Amino acid sequence: MSRPIIGIIANPTLVGDDYPTFASGDMNVNAIGHVAECMPVLIPADARLVNAEDLLDRFDGFLFTGGRPNVHPEEYGEQATEAHGEFDRCRDQLTLPLIRACVTRGQPIFGICRGFQEVTVAMGGTLYPEIRDLEGRMNHRMPPDGTLDEKFALRHKVKFETGGVYERLLGDGVVMTNSLHGQGIKDAGPNVVIDGYAPDGTPEAIYVRDAAGFTLAVQWHPEYNAQNDPVSRPLFTAFGDAARAWQQGHQNSELKSA
Repeated sequence: MSRPIIGIIANPTLVGDDYPTFASGDMNVNAIGHVAECMPVLIPADARLVNAEDLLDRFDGFLFTGGRPNVHPEEYGEQATEAHGEFDRCRDQLTLPLIRACVTRGQPIFGICRGFQEVTVAMGGTLYPEIRDLEGRMNHRMPPDGTLDEKFALRHKVKFETGGVYERLLGDGVVMTNSLHGQGIKDAGPNVVIDGYAPDGTPEAIYVRDAAGFTLAVQWHPEYNAQNDPVSRPLFTAFGDAARAWQQGHQNSELKSA
């Protein structure tokens, strides 16, 4: 049987100063190819080029990657401010409907960083524009200097709910993760379950309540060193298993998000 095909959301970026492309870090591609053991295919994050209906029957799952621009606050009923940073409305218009459609169908999705925020917003939640501005919160942003290894180094613990989806999957109630994000969940809404928190109370691990399939999303970046990291590897392995189950015509029952 052929490998399941995973669509990886690829962000608009520039090569040099003036050559526009759609790209995703090779960390994402390698995590899907080598750890999830699926076929990685990049999807341009532009609803003018592709839409949910185009994609759903062609892929077995979707990886919603990180990205510098944030989900536009109009998507959760708020006005944009300077603190909200950059936006990518073309990505919003593709990913949010795609997430909702996948949740309805039971089709596997895995959200990372911005993808975590997209799952939240798509399911009715809201976001803080800048976590580090909140009283009692740490700075969760990527360090501005250092090597790639230093920027993606493990920085804080995440504590999971006892007996929850993540504790069962990872076999541990507390893990160490990296931290490279500015925004975070304000209100999870009725459909998102927060299953893990940073020490300062910032939500770090979620799934969609009563979803038929795999709907995990994390605020950190598990794609970094995914083949070797004891937290990252089980996440991508489980995502790959869910995609194989979908490919064979049924949802992954072991990790249904409920």
